[in-house]
Amino acid sequence: MTTDSSGNSGSDAADSGAEWPVALAGVTETVVTTLGPNERWNVAALGVHAPDSREPATATTWGRTRTWRNFRERGGGYVQFTRDPVDFAEAALSVREEDDPILDSADAWVEVDVERRSSGSEGDTQWVEWALHPVDSAVERRVVPTTNRGHAAVVEATVAASRLDVPSYDRETMLGRLAYFESVVETAGSERERAAFDRVRELIDAEW
Repeated sequence: MTTDSSGNSGSDAADSGAEWPVALAGVTETVVTTLGPNERWNVAALGVHAPDSREPATATTWGRTRTWRNFRERGGGYVQFTRDPVDFAEAALSVREEDDPILDSADAWVEVDVERRSSGSEGDTQWVEWALHPVDSAVERRVVPTTNRGHAAVVEATVAASRLDVPSYDRETMLGRLAYFESVVETAGSERERAAFDRVRELIDAEW
């Protein structure tokens, strides 16, 4: 990853010619690994906003998270596309570190350099928008896409869980959403989705 003294990516990233390994549309929920000061890879969830004809793909970090710190200090990371709901739940709600940047469950990945685009605050929480410039990428396995309501419910449950202690969101409303998503997983999810929801319960201090 090429960075300048401020931690922003240099022109090499924008000129690398690398491309995203999948077609992006809307906001794609991914897992990102970033290198921490202990030389281990932090695993976190990251929503990637699709690029348009003029602008690169972007992502926003909220708060002084490990991803924010590592983007700022290291200048990049590895964005990964995984269908594993347990890996996604842990990325979204736990502190997980790995020796290697690529998860075994990743169907595809892209190494990105990041460039700080804008920043601000919402309530007491700071946010930073980053441009994501592909440096290298690979497709590990090709799959036929399927629609699984249980998997989608796990993803939405991690969003609700992450907002439980955010003052601008009503806690009881978020707990109600978690209860609903759990019912979807119970009726429409696979064994792996049910294991992921069990992990969500383990990782948050809440009852519903």
